[in-house]
Amino acid sequence: MRQLSILALLAGLLLSTDVAHAQKIASPRGQAATQLGDFESGKWIVVDYGRPILRGRTGIFGEGETRGATVTGGAPVWRAGANKSTRLMTEADLQFGDQTLPAGEYSLFVELSQDATTLIISSHDAKESGREPGDGLWGSYNYTDDKDVVRTEMSVMQTDRALDQFTIGFVDVTETGGTLVLMWDTAAMAASFTVAE
Repeated sequence: MRQLSILALLAGLLLSTDVAHAQKIASPRGQAATQLGDFESGKWIVVDYGRPILRGRTGIFGEGETRGATVTGGAPVWRAGANKSTRLMTEADLQFGDQTLPAGEYSLFVELSQDATTLIISSHDAKESGREPGDGLWGSYNYTDDKDVVRTEMSVMQTDRALDQFTIGFVDVTETGGTLVLMWDTAAMAASFTVAE
């Protein structure tokens, strides 16, 4: 009887190890969030995204005519992450330059050309997988610009060190705005926003 209990315990441990191993994914989901204003009445901005890892690669964004080819994987724009389309939710109306983004939920993409880096906030829905039926996008495959709500050029800085895992964050946040930053490898791409009046 005791041997059966030990065998059952070992089987349970092996099963939990297999489950834990199966749950490891190449690009885990991440979230960046900030609140504009105080805790009680402030408005939240949240970005949900996949966080790919360099895994020894260098120059991930490329340069010249092939800039962006590696991260887009044949899609027209980069999904600003990995797997499911990057999603941006905002409780506040935001202003990017002279363009207004109404409060709501959107997909976030980046266009990487030889001459510019453009943040795209789109009304495209997102699918949980490439096999899911419906009109939403998986990543940025089948992206079209007819659903763009905001397109704004990003500033790009090169850093001395390579950030291994893609990271999105908010910097210089005040009650009236802040800056959305996308960082990976040696690039930091930024787009500033304000609360729309």
